[in-house]
Amino acid sequence: MTVPRSSSARPPGVGQQAGPAWTEAPYPVLVSDRHGHLVRLNDAARLVLPDAVSGGRLSEQVPAWLADAHQRTIAVPPQGTAAELPQGAIGERYFEARITLSGGDVVWWLVDATDRRVAEKALGDARRRSEVLSEASSTLLSTLNVPRCMEVAAALAAEHLAEAAVLIAPPQGRRCSLTYACQGDPVVQTSRQVDVAGVPGLREALQGFPPVPARWINPADIPDWAIPDGFAGSVGSVIVAPLPGHGVPAGALILLRSSTEQAFTEGEEVFARLFAARAGAALSAARLYTEQATITATLMQDLLPPTLRTVHGVEYAGSYRTSTDHERVGGDFYDVHPGADPSQETLVVLGDVAGKGLDAAVLTGKIRNTLHALLPLAEDHQHILNLLNGALLTSHHTRFATLALASVRRRDGRAQLRLTSAGHLPPLIVRTDGTVEEAGTRGTLVGALPVVTARTVGTVLAPGETCLLYTDGITEARGGPLGDELFGEDRLKRALAECVGMPGEAVVERVQMLAAQWLGDGRHDDMAVMAITAPKAGPLNTVDGHASGGTTNRSGW
Repeated sequence: MTVPRSSSARPPGVGQQAGPAWTEAPYPVLVSDRHGHLVRLNDAARLVLPDAVSGGRLSEQVPAWLADAHQRTIAVPPQGTAAELPQGAIGERYFEARITLSGGDVVWWLVDATDRRVAEKALGDARRRSEVLSEASSTLLSTLNVPRCMEVAAALAAEHLAEAAVLIAPPQGRRCSLTYACQGDPVVQTSRQVDVAGVPGLREALQGFPPVPARWINPADIPDWAIPDGFAGSVGSVIVAPLPGHGVPAGALILLRSSTEQAFTEGEEVFARLFAARAGAALSAARLYTEQATITATLMQDLLPPTLRTVHGVEYAGSYRTSTDHERVGGDFYDVHPGADPSQETLVVLGDVAGKGLDAAVLTGKIRNTLHALLPLAEDHQHILNLLNGALLTSHHTRFATLALASVRRRDGRAQLRLTSAGHLPPLIVRTDGTVEEAGTRGTLVGALPVVTARTVGTVLAPGETCLLYTDGITEARGGPLGDELFGEDRLKRALAECVGMPGEAVVERVQMLAAQWLGDGRHDDMAVMAITAPKAGPLNTVDGHASGGTTNRSGW
């Protein structure tokens, strides 16, 4: 093409304004006329666009993004500073274009923004990965349920790191717990027998060794069990990362990308290891919590009060409330040890250990176990108390306890009781005429003095009568209208007088209800209540090795 004379020479006004600075500028500079012809370019521009020549059409010698920007500039000349600079790639570099209008010509200055763009992308990637790791940490640590934690870890990995993820828990024998996750699909958890040696680097990862670089793993070697069912296409790139735990490995993570996606970069491998470290820590914490919770539940089982029922024709009912609602055990306890047959006495124990919470509950467990071992001596309450006192004095515990003992046997439709109090509140007996009697037994604390002194008294419960054992958490419940008055024994006796003829369970529930109402929202000590009731009528029948008198056997024992 022949370039008009007016355009082929030095651009009008451009040369005069720029002078040597225009041609020797370190930035690529292109000059085009209003007709879209390339008038002139400097040496820096020739290095970037080696095929560009003066006189040709600009649109044929520059990338499309710059040609489009030039057309827009010719159509609507910019007023002032452009809101958004044209930018795009030229070869392997990235440029921003700045414009200067000179007469009827347009001067494009190209500024190399490649390094800045790389830095911005790296900063953006680092920020995004930091956000992902922060989200992963908070999400994973929000649950201490191991299966749920595995599910969340696999789902996050599939969403942010790869197209699919497989989380493998440490093997249990020859079986492994597997969690599969694909983008857009539900997470699937299963347990199956697999050959971990079939995945390169997986056996080492499960043992906590450093990961094998992704470029060393041949995707064709991945077995079918390590690929989720929803994974589309063939495997193109694989990462196998260990999940480090607290001292022991928490499992391993397999990340998969299809052959149509970009292979994992070195930076993405580092990111995967950072994610795996957080997932491993969360899984390890969840497993540790589960193990501790299982151990606690197992040990706690012997500290919880037993479920009571009818034994040898006598009804037993109990209720226990700890000083704090979030605890299950405390310093109050009760037990019923049935006799070998209806002719033998059943030993009933209700006690109160000094203190509250788990420390007190540990001592209650020791007392209960000791009393269970002393059952052959149940006929002699004084002897049992002396032996228990000696055991407590020689232990490392510095706490003492109060006890109420009752030996119960049914005869001719009545319940014969022997009652002994060792530093404990005397039992209360509710007669059929509404009278509430206080058993005349007294004694000293257990575990405080070298010798325990106690008085044992006998009584008989007619059908429908109840003997109530209780701890001072009931009578010392502080509440009422002003919140500073004790519930007291007199109020308890009046409440029991209204329970004439009621089953033992109803008596226990009413006492606990009245004490709770009296307390309101106030603080309180442990509260234990236990009722021994002679059934109103019915013959003595043996059911499942136990005798019952006219009442329905309830679950328990």
